[in-house]
Amino acid sequence: MESFQQRVQPWMLACFGAEIAADSTERNHRFLEESLELAQSCGCTAQEAHQLVDYVFGRAAGEKRQEAGGVMVTLAALCLAHGIDMHACGEEELDMIWERIDAIRAKHAGKPKIRA
Repeated sequence: MESFQQRVQPWMLACFGAEIAADSTERNHRFLEESLELAQSCGCTAQEAHQLVDYVFGRAAGEKRQEAGGVMVTLAALCLAHGIDMHACGEEELDMIWERIDAIRAKHAGKPKIRA
């Protein structure tokens, strides 16, 4: 069986096309948006998020592979603390988004274009 990551790629290509799917800046912004929405849903405030942004960006950038591993570990820990099955949530989301490609494209078109 293909990994979850491998099964996300065909959806990304079907929904957004190769250019947007591979756009690292776009992927950074969408990941940050989703992680903030998760933290918000678990009780994190905007003030806390702003403090953490200042803390993180006040330090040197980390190494991508190590930071990706850290995201995986801390997501698992957050889900444990909140009684969430992260694997089941991922599978449910992937199933659902295949059915909502048009709506997701429309929502994406309305997102702010963030400039560096």
